[in-house]
Formats: sequence, structure tokens, C-alpha cells
Amino acid sequence: MAEYAASGEHPEVLFWVGCAGSFDQRAQKITKAFATILDKVGVKFAILGKEEMCTGDPARRAGNEFLFQMMAYNNIQVLNGYEIKKIVTACPHCFNIFKNEYPALGGNYEVIHHTTFLQGLINEGRVVLKEGGAFKGQKITYHDSCYLGRANNIYEAPREVLAALDVELVEMKRCKSKGMCCGAGGAQMFKEEEPGDTRVNWERTTEAIDTGAKIIAANCPFCTTMLIDGVKKNEKEEDVMVLDIAEMVAQSLA
Repeated sequence: MAEYAASGEHPEVLFWVGCAGSFDQRAQKITKAFATILDKVGVKFAILGKEEMCTGDPARRAGNEFLFQMMAYNNIQVLNGYEIKKIVTACPHCFNIFKNEYPALGGNYEVIHHTTFLQGLINEGRVVLKEGGAFKGQKITYHDSCYLGRANNIYEAPREVLAALDVELVEMKRCKSKGMCCGAGGAQMFKEEEPGDTRVNWERTTEAIDTGAKIIAANCPFCTTMLIDGVKKNEKEEDVMVLDIAEMVAQSLA
């Protein structure tokens, strides 16, 4: 973004990479896949690079309001300094907090989750997919992340992207507004679970595996981590893959 500003240009969108997309090895693949798509279709985008901090979502969810506001004000200062209008992020947690909680602190932006952005690119004909692409006819189930689904009522965009990939979508019993959490939300990702005889992500992954799908499609780096862990627990690594929708689109580009 600093380079764009120095040359007096403005990108089409700011791609907010997020903590997971920056530092988690598995989520870095999602970041690369999404950036590859943007490059291929000629979307002028920028990232903040070292100027990007955590949105503060885990801090607020865990109850540290002071830390959240400190981080949020810092981010808003940077974003407003660059006159950012449009943010795209591959993380529903970042998406939700920018869209619904930053405006109260003076951060007003058009915020788009990457699945909605991809749906738009496909509908506009900017993303062209291979005939009989990588996933044509494959049995796939889709996990609705809490922060995209129930928190923001975005259910159709990811499914429309999957439909464009010509897959056979098999829904879990608990899907859309009845969807089940992967177990990472509310800052649970960063703490040990309470005593019990099972884990939320094991339950959810078992539901996904029971559909008979070979691929579990996700839209969130936290969900991806939790579902991969569940696949390992079920000893199904040879049979079932967990992929972000961006990775699926990147593999299907014409």
C-alpha cells in the first residue's frame, strides 16, 4: 500500500491478509491462492505488509476490550491515512469485525469476504474456469463458518462459487442457519478446551465425513485448521481433504 501511495495510485481493493493468513503455514496457502486469482484476473490490489496488525477480534472475544480498542484505533489510523474504501479478507473474523464493529470507532469501509468477492468475479466473467475443471462432479460438503453464516447471513455466495466449479454438493444435516461451529470461534482457537470426552471440531468433522464427501470446503483459516485436526482424529487423511474455496478456484482457473 505504501508503494501505491508513493506513486499516487489507488488499488481497486485492499487485501487484508490477517494473522492466520500471514503466519500459519496452512493458511498461507489460502493467501497465495487468493492472490494468484487476483493477479490472474487483473484486480489491482494492495496489502499493508508490515503495517498490518491484528484486527483485535480475538482480544475482544476473550474479554480484553482495552487491547481490542488499542489495536482497532491503530488500524483505523493506518487505513484512513491511506484513504482505504474497500477491504477484502479471507478471514470471516476479520470480515465481521471490520464490517460490524469498526464503524463505531470511526472505521467505515466497504468490507467483502473473499467468497463473495470470488462470486462477483465469476458472475462478471472475470474469473474463467476450466471446462471439466479439477473438481467437476466430485462429492463435496461445505462448512458454514459462524462469522460468515449466522453472524452475517452469507450462505449463498460460497455455494454459488462451488456450483460454478460443477461439484456435487452434499449438505451436512446441520448447515446454513443451523450450522455447527468448528470449535475455534470466540478466541477458543487460542486456549485449551475445558474437560470433556470429545471436542467440538471432532463432532463437526465426523458430520462432514459422514456425508461421504471427499473434500470439505471451508471459507475460514480457523475452520480449516480445526477440520484438518478432525480429519486426522478420524484417521481419514488419505480419503478426505480440507480446502478453502479460494484454493479450489485457483486450481480450476482456465
